[in-house]
Amino acid sequence: MSMSEFTALCSAKVSEYDSADSREEKSGVQYGTIKSGTYYSTTCKRNKPYNILLPANYNENKKYPVLYVMHGYWENQNRMIIEGNGTMYTRQMIGNAIASGEAEDMIVVFPYIYSSDSQDACSGMDDFNNAAYDNFINDLTKDLMPHIESTYSVKTGRDNTAITGFSMGGREALLIGMQRSDLFGYVGAICPAPGVTGSFNWDAGKEPYLLMITGGSNDTVVYNNPETYHNNFAKNNVPHIWHYVNGGYHGDNSIHAHLYNFCRFVFKATK
Repeated sequence: MSMSEFTALCSAKVSEYDSADSREEKSGVQYGTIKSGTYYSTTCKRNKPYNILLPANYNENKKYPVLYVMHGYWENQNRMIIEGNGTMYTRQMIGNAIASGEAEDMIVVFPYIYSSDSQDACSGMDDFNNAAYDNFINDLTKDLMPHIESTYSVKTGRDNTAITGFSMGGREALLIGMQRSDLFGYVGAICPAPGVTGSFNWDAGKEPYLLMITGGSNDTVVYNNPETYHNNFAKNNVPHIWHYVNGGYHGDNSIHAHLYNFCRFVFKATK
């Protein structure tokens, strides 16, 4: 299915908000298991942590598609799965979507995206630290993805690999999605931070199946920057979903609204 066809199909199903019961742990539903791990990053010259959500009844004899979900500035691998502004319901939301048959069985990886070879953690909001976040494209493709693929039972290739992120992680998802559409067939961004450069387009035949950008009306951190990205893609006639959340702030409610939709769309364009 083409990007245009699949985007139209998904656009018709977008919900502005996550449903009222999507965060609940329901009787009879089995939920995935959160595990933590480390890998050696040749890019950063140190061990780096990550969290991973394995689906219910994870079976090493079965292969699963993989969704990478990235945090924002100053944050870490716990932000998008364990601790947000309040309780993060990622595990419940994805588990419920899989149990209802609305989402594919999947593995979800939550990396620590700060990628400097000279320091372990962000030390300020400046060009040096911005570059360390932007360097995650190298850590991801050279170190983390090979580790995930050798450690867990995963499907590979762009048909089976998706990426999204919040704030600075949204910026990185857009940058990575534009530069490495050979690896990622599904690209999302939640309240993405400024600083994305590039063509805001893909060469014919190299576009992902889906691009989804979420912005919130009450975002007082990146303000209307997500809409600017939306406009840049629209000017180039790139099919995409512009998901505007009324009342959405720069945090959990925008994240939940995005993930509620995105997890239902990924890995389905080739079904």
